[in-house]
Amino acid sequence: MGLGKLETTASIDVAGKRVIVRADLNVPVKDGKVTDATRLERLVPGLRDLTNRRARVIVISHFGRPKGGPDPQFSLRPVAATLESLLGEPVAFAGNCVGEIAERMVSALSPGQIVVLENLRFHTGEEKNDPDFAKALASLGDIFVNDAFSAAHRAHASTDAIARLLPSYAGPLLMEEIDALVSVLETPARPTAAVIGGAKVSSKIPVLSNLVAKVDKLIIGGGMANTFLLAQGVGIGKSLAEPDFANTALEIMHAAKERSCEVVLPHDVVVAAKLEAGAAARVVPTLQAPPDQMILDVGPKTVAHYTDVLSRCKTLLWNGPLGAFEIAPFGEGTFALAREAAALTVAGKLVSVAGGGDTVAALNAAGVTDRFTYVSTAGGAFLEWLEGRTLPGIAALTRI
Repeated sequence: MGLGKLETTASIDVAGKRVIVRADLNVPVKDGKVTDATRLERLVPGLRDLTNRRARVIVISHFGRPKGGPDPQFSLRPVAATLESLLGEPVAFAGNCVGEIAERMVSALSPGQIVVLENLRFHTGEEKNDPDFAKALASLGDIFVNDAFSAAHRAHASTDAIARLLPSYAGPLLMEEIDALVSVLETPARPTAAVIGGAKVSSKIPVLSNLVAKVDKLIIGGGMANTFLLAQGVGIGKSLAEPDFANTALEIMHAAKERSCEVVLPHDVVVAAKLEAGAAARVVPTLQAPPDQMILDVGPKTVAHYTDVLSRCKTLLWNGPLGAFEIAPFGEGTFALAREAAALTVAGKLVSVAGGGDTVAALNAAGVTDRFTYVSTAGGAFLEWLEGRTLPGIAALTRI
């Protein structure tokens, strides 16, 4: 993706300039109130830097999935109000992202002020990467800054086409994400480990195929571990698995062996007859999973083994839980390993980078999110980077 060509605004004079910042304001809102402001909190330092440097800041973003036109339930107005509260300074709001309303609100900005424009997806040109829509957006600014890594996997007008029309730069959040991923996948301290969990092998084939060539230890958990066990002839009872992908699992293991990457699977597992809160559960050796029960978590011996693996590594990438963590007691394996990884990180023995929606939720539940080196709030973009794919929103910033 030509990462060496990425530039930031750090060395340019933005005073008085109209700076369009592509942010990710797609946060959960209920009854007109933001219920999780994590993404907004991370955005604040970058916006404050621009306003302190007397830029006229224009924030643009998508929000939800409106169907081809304005819809009050997908308005960014309440998000702008929360951003104003976090910044501790006024944030104007424009009821459209292009046209007369947007132009008037941008013209009224003084240096050091911010306006949030209405949801980009109220216009079909956004997702179609329409050049005319991008031109209308670009006409509002002098400089474009993409600070939305989580939207960088989409070739939309606000991430791709606009970068052809204005001097374009990478924002600090985008650079944080890139630096974190480069540190674990391209220039890591070795040995390296990856914890890859989740329900299905089928959804992570490109990730697993890419990682076996990148890491030294590949720890597989969640429902996908069941498919790997099944592929080796291990009985998994009534556990979630994908028999049609058993050969794929074997191919991944073969590719790993060729690249001297060790695939690490559970030694013991937690089983129960039903996946429900408070279900009677017990720990059994992996090879002794009862035919009438489901594997729903990893056991303590597995956690100890995985911890030992991590203790001998210097870099960790984590994506996906080891069990059905949302339902007690099937999150204990994930939580226990997360706490061990956090302890190694705090002790300076491990660089730990994690990402993906379920992963962030699991780390939050374990209470260790702030003890990892970096936790990404991106979803699809994080996964596509793990797959080794080019992200259009980043490639757009590296064009000469």
